[in-house]
This record gives sequence, structure tokens and C-alpha cells, in this order.
Amino acid sequence: MERGSIRALVMVGLVMGMLVGQSTASFKDCYTKCFIFCIITPNNTAFSCSLECLKDCVIPSHPLDIETADTTYFCKLGCASSLCTNLSTKKNPAGEKVESCVNSCSNKCTEYHPSPSKTQQFNPAKP
Repeated sequence: MERGSIRALVMVGLVMGMLVGQSTASFKDCYTKCFIFCIITPNNTAFSCSLECLKDCVIPSHPLDIETADTTYFCKLGCASSLCTNLSTKKNPAGEKVESCVNSCSNKCTEYHPSPSKTQQFNPAKP
């Protein structure tokens, strides 16, 4: 039991050391950090951590961003929840694979749900 606690602390220290000093976090960094901290919590599964971290890293966390978020964020979260949650395991968050999967969802959602500014730019009814 004590050995497991030491391992968890060492892993957290290593992750924190890797992430210190990064000014902008990519999706992969956000997801990997979130997943590692989630999975070391007892009774959490890889699936539940994947779902939680997708939500945390896809949807903007700042209240002003959420108010202006268009349907693309929610489309991307739905797509990623369906297609990307099975890529991570308890031993490997597979950040690059998940990021690639989420980017694929982003491309699909942008195609099907253009942002309001793009919709307003193309309006054949306006002179």
C-alpha cells in the first residue's frame, strides 16, 4: 500500500515537472495532465477519466467563452465522447491518439456546423 502511494507521488511530481513553464497548453497536454491526475484517484476508470478530461479540454472553462461558444464545441464533445474515449488505458493516456481523434471530430463539426461568422459572410439574400 505504501509503495503504491510513493509511486503515485513520484508520477505526479514527474508530470508537474514536465508541465511547469508551458505558457500555452495544447489539447494533448491538457488531456494527458487531466487524465493522469484523474486515473490515480481510486475507483476511477479509464472511460470515466477520458470522458471527464474530454469535457474539460474541449469546452472552454472561462464563463465568457462558454457564453459565446457556438455549437461546434458541443458537436466536437459529442463526437469525441463517442469515438475517442476508448483510446486511453489506465497505463497510457494516449494523448497524441486522442488529440488526433478530437481534431478529426473538429473537422467534421466545422463542416456540418459552420461558425456564426462564416454563416453571416455567405448570405445570398443580402445585396
